[in-house]
Amino acid sequence: MKVHEIANITGGILSAGNKAETSITSICFDSRQATHQPGELFIALKGRQYNGHQYIPQLIAKGTQNFIIEETLEGAHGVNLIQVPSSLEALQKLAQHQRGEFSGEVIGITGSNGKTIVKEWLTVLLSIRKKVLASPKSFNSQLGVPISVWPLTSLYDIGVFEAGISQPGEMNKLQKILRPQTGIFTNIGSAHEENFESIEQKVHEKLQLFNDSEVLVYDSDDHLLASIIEKEFKGEKIGWSRNPESALAAIKQEHGIEVRWKGKSYQFTTSLLDDASFQNIVHCIVTALQFGLLNEDIQTQLNKLRPVQMRLELKKGQNGNYIIDDTYNNDLAGLSKALNFMDQQSSGSKKTVILSDFIQSKTSKSDFKKLNDLLISKGIDQLIGIGPQLESNKELFSIRGTFFTSTEALMTSEKLDELSDQLILIKGARQFALERVSLELSEKVHKTSLEINLDALAHNLNFYRSLLKPTTKVMAVIKAFAYGSGSTEVARLLEYNQVDYLAVAYVDEGITLRKDGIKTPIMVMNPGEDDVYGMIRHGLEPEVYNIRQLIHFHDTFKSLGKRLPLHLVINTGMNRLGFDADQLADLKETLSGLDSLDVKSIFSHLAASDDSDEEPFSLRQIQDFKSAAESIAAMLPNRPLLHILNSGGITRFTEHQMDMVRLGIGLHGVEVNKKFQGRLQKPARLKTVISQIRKVKQGESIGYGRKGKAIDDMEIAVIAIGYADGYLRIFSNGNAYVMVNGKKAQTIGNVCMDMTMIDVTGLEAKEGDEVIVFGESPTVNQLADWANTIPYEILTNVSGRVKRVYYSE
Repeated sequence: MKVHEIANITGGILSAGNKAETSITSICFDSRQATHQPGELFIALKGRQYNGHQYIPQLIAKGTQNFIIEETLEGAHGVNLIQVPSSLEALQKLAQHQRGEFSGEVIGITGSNGKTIVKEWLTVLLSIRKKVLASPKSFNSQLGVPISVWPLTSLYDIGVFEAGISQPGEMNKLQKILRPQTGIFTNIGSAHEENFESIEQKVHEKLQLFNDSEVLVYDSDDHLLASIIEKEFKGEKIGWSRNPESALAAIKQEHGIEVRWKGKSYQFTTSLLDDASFQNIVHCIVTALQFGLLNEDIQTQLNKLRPVQMRLELKKGQNGNYIIDDTYNNDLAGLSKALNFMDQQSSGSKKTVILSDFIQSKTSKSDFKKLNDLLISKGIDQLIGIGPQLESNKELFSIRGTFFTSTEALMTSEKLDELSDQLILIKGARQFALERVSLELSEKVHKTSLEINLDALAHNLNFYRSLLKPTTKVMAVIKAFAYGSGSTEVARLLEYNQVDYLAVAYVDEGITLRKDGIKTPIMVMNPGEDDVYGMIRHGLEPEVYNIRQLIHFHDTFKSLGKRLPLHLVINTGMNRLGFDADQLADLKETLSGLDSLDVKSIFSHLAASDDSDEEPFSLRQIQDFKSAAESIAAMLPNRPLLHILNSGGITRFTEHQMDMVRLGIGLHGVEVNKKFQGRLQKPARLKTVISQIRKVKQGESIGYGRKGKAIDDMEIAVIAIGYADGYLRIFSNGNAYVMVNGKKAQTIGNVCMDMTMIDVTGLEAKEGDEVIVFGESPTVNQLADWANTIPYEILTNVSGRVKRVYYSE
């Protein structure tokens, strides 16, 4: 599509400073993910807390040539600008046009739960006979849907897209973009219920996606959903039921599913038979049968299904490698998202991509050339290609590459042994089973893991930003291994999201971040005088809390020809570190006599920002700080940043945000004032596995000290976590519970160093089952209450031997 055609489609005003005939091959809305290729179109979106227009000058400097904008830009010469009233609506119009040019079949999926799983599984089923484009991950919003539809061309036979809404009035826009001939309504539930008058209204709103659809597949046992569909949907209704007597019956069997339809019986073998998976897989089977797939074709593809990992995982590998695992499917849209995640985590590491053939789309030589350009633009150092398509087109790649016809050929070679100290993305279609490569490269560690949802961390950061003025800066506090979550990985996310400062407790924490490629300014909150040379070498900025320390740091920096960048801390009632009120005169006199320093900020600590009873004291602290800080700032040549609010202070005393705030525990989903707890997400989930299940007879004892007693015959499970992992002994003997298969299991007996026993009587648990120690339930706050402590302690107690896994949805 040419630039001038895009202007016509969007109704925009074109200023063609370059060439209006330029062909657009890709779109980008996040400046951090731009490839700066000649055919890339940057769409400058605007929102309350972001404005893509402010990044346009740096994009132009890096080579981006094509833009959709809302604001008038001065001095943007030599590039193509399309000015529109709304950039998001312009993107939606582009996607609507792209859909109109597509002559194949489009399948639309909506519902409260299961949209992404149904989309992924259905794509696998249909791919045996058709070339299928599916939306990446859970791209189902007002932005995600048009991004997903943009690549839809004649290369594909079928498009499979999901659409989600969170409030009335949204689905109409998505329907105009997708216009699916076939629809799947997965189910209806409570998600986003607070934004609708009733569940009936929510069904009506979601059903608008299928206004012009010819066929709709749904679960007719959901009587509310079925009754509304029967009344309102005008096309062919394909409602299936678990009732064997129904016209379209899906019957769960011991090792699979029988589908009875139109006088025929179809038998399928699968292990995905829990209630949610059964509903999802029947939607897929019925749709595949509707599309004419044979029983044996569907069974062949069912054998390839596994529970969908709807996320990109980052985990530690062997030989100093880090692994990004995305081994379920492969298409260019999904690859771009994975490469963007890789960008976020790289920080200077060499980058290798292990990639399989794109089997879901028709690929040409030009597609492989585009792939080569994409990998180069993303700074990929090496490609390991797997599959006959890539191997037979290897001459089209100028990037350093090694190619294999199969996964087995790669694994029997010595190539994987050569990889060290790299960031490795593994991305592949299901039939290549690249999870074997991921397993081979991953570090073999403790089965207990702390999963960190990077999207949730970013969400929490943006929530706190929404409470601030646009000019207020954010210092993210990541001391104590980022509250147990992992300093470097969290710092990379925060740097990617452009926080202004990072804060650590000790110099060695800051040095680690610098060695891992973090460039954001770092304040050290408790530097020792012996640490001064480490701070100089690694560009760290000390907190200064007494005059002796100030003079020592200043003189050492000056002796090496450096200016001391420092942060002055004022004691206003915390009585920890800092200058007291009666020391301020000496401080100012000392500062006036030192000529090689820059005071970056002046700050203080609130002692009780989480306690409403202490509000008068906190307000007095704030006023005392302002008075002290202003008197110091008045004598300095450059005004420093002033800050006193921590996470609790941001939500309780927003009006006193000053120049900067310090955000710590709030990043991790804990709102200490509980005013906005529902607005935060929980990034951390601690999980382990059941090592053994054993039967215990009435009267027998369990664990050290024989503290656990079986009142009746019972079944217990031994789980792979103990107090050496951070699971406190106070959780012994029923003082805590964990979740096994969605059900509570209380502890029994004393928590051991490496193991804990839990009561699984009647829970149908088995060895190897996943156990949730904290996450959505129980929460970190609950564990803190049980232990009579604070959430900070629960998070920071998770030991270093527990594997950290970082992921993005």
